[in-house]
Amino acid sequence: MTDVKLHANEYIKADSNLLRGTIEEGLQNHITGALYVDDTQLSKFHGFYQQDDRDLRAERQAQKLEPLHSFMLRARVPGGVCSPEQWLDIDKIASELTMNGNIRLTTRQTFQYHGILKRNLKPLIQALDLSSLDSIAACGDVNRNVMCNPNPVESELHTEAYEWSKLLSEQLLPRTNAYAEIWLDGEKVTGGESEPMYGETYLPRKFKIAVAVPPHNDVDIYTNCLGFIAVAENGKLIGFNVTVGGGMGATHGDTDTFPRLADHLGFVAKEDAIEVAKAVITTQRDWGNRVERKLARIKYTVQKHGIDKFRAEVAERSGVTIGEVKPFEFTTRGDRFGWVKGTDDKWHLTLYIECGRIKDVPGKEIQTGFRELAKVHKGDFRMTSNQNMIVANVAEADKEQIEAIARQYGILGERLTPLRKHSIACVSLPTCALGMAEAERYFPEFTDKVDELLTKHGVGEQPIVMRMTGCPNGCARPYAAEIGLVGKGPGRYNLYLGAAFDGTRISKMVLENGNETEILADLDGRFERFSKTRQENENFGDFLVRTGEVKAVNASARDFHG
Repeated sequence: MTDVKLHANEYIKADSNLLRGTIEEGLQNHITGALYVDDTQLSKFHGFYQQDDRDLRAERQAQKLEPLHSFMLRARVPGGVCSPEQWLDIDKIASELTMNGNIRLTTRQTFQYHGILKRNLKPLIQALDLSSLDSIAACGDVNRNVMCNPNPVESELHTEAYEWSKLLSEQLLPRTNAYAEIWLDGEKVTGGESEPMYGETYLPRKFKIAVAVPPHNDVDIYTNCLGFIAVAENGKLIGFNVTVGGGMGATHGDTDTFPRLADHLGFVAKEDAIEVAKAVITTQRDWGNRVERKLARIKYTVQKHGIDKFRAEVAERSGVTIGEVKPFEFTTRGDRFGWVKGTDDKWHLTLYIECGRIKDVPGKEIQTGFRELAKVHKGDFRMTSNQNMIVANVAEADKEQIEAIARQYGILGERLTPLRKHSIACVSLPTCALGMAEAERYFPEFTDKVDELLTKHGVGEQPIVMRMTGCPNGCARPYAAEIGLVGKGPGRYNLYLGAAFDGTRISKMVLENGNETEILADLDGRFERFSKTRQENENFGDFLVRTGEVKAVNASARDFHG
């Protein structure tokens, strides 16, 4: 197999000196706002992507100027938890070191900055470090931010699951000193450095892990490469039902690519979970596709070899006996808005953040509001996988003050519709290089129009999961939504329907390359039929499958395109 030509990224990684490349030299080149080409791939391992403002691209080209290059940096925040002090630092960094000054919550329980000029990259990363935050492995072909059910102080079980997710994140970090050397002026390593788990070329593609605490599937566990579903006895964590092989991305028109929900690997005791995670990662490292990058995610590895063979390999590598899946049930999927009381007599307030964008707009001074909350809050903040924020661990005596601030700045969200509560979108245009259609900027307006249709047919109180992305990579998990819209071109989307409300079945395309009028017309008819013939407590996706309007996707490789 030595004559097989690997994907270009594999050679970039192999020649990078464990992710150093020529990033330092590129930072010193003041002639351009960009990094050197190969380094734009390596920079992802350090937590950031090179982008440019596509709204200005043609204008700058006409002026014979290079694109307005800037960078998007994503932080590593296991479980999405940060202190009020850290939030004030996060906010200050946005104001001082980014062009737009705002913050965006992501679908992986962390935050990211947009519009960072090259000269501000190092000061920004150093400022994060001073606040005990980093962006190591937030992107790239490694394990990324580990998600966890976002209410860990609600019970002892949540607390233990969250602490375990933090441990998992630390255990699976790359061991190269490149991040410390380049960004934190750390001492340079001159030899003997290695990556015992990842190897010199790391993983074939990105890798995502989540931890769920039933009955809440807040983290969309089955869409992750590796999932850990907490299993308890008498309220104490005893282990995890492990899932493997999920992933959302696809390529338009390529039937070899498809989104896939994870399979159950089996049950493992909590003391064995780290070793099982490492074994899953090294199996993917060795078995994953390094020739066709679009087929390199672990979902294709599991699909190719089958879950039984994959399980046997993981058991052998880890030395762990993988048992039968323990009984569990998911009953909820979205965030629980408003006040929720925990078992420790503390309260948690979940606040809706439209498309995760924390900025001030007329009537909703979201960024100012969170700044004021952070000044008085004695608990912590928890970012959710649905781009919302929990003001967590609030004492009874402090509830009134916290709620008053949230109300004052327009972020309490008291009149949210069920559809909007369950809806998320990716960033897409103008900064994402992959964006084919609008997402974040258009999604609120589109949601209003879908809500109008639901109200028209008397089903406005029906919770429906709806998601939009500007391209088929699936960052907002659209294929796991009951209504999924995937950008195909300017003003055009593929419409996907029929996913399960609880996240246990993905959707199927029912309309290709549709414009807004065509998509709304399609939904209008389906909502009418849903309102008249649905069964008691039946969800929209289940209705479409039961009535035969949409064919169920029970096996992605067979059903998603077929």
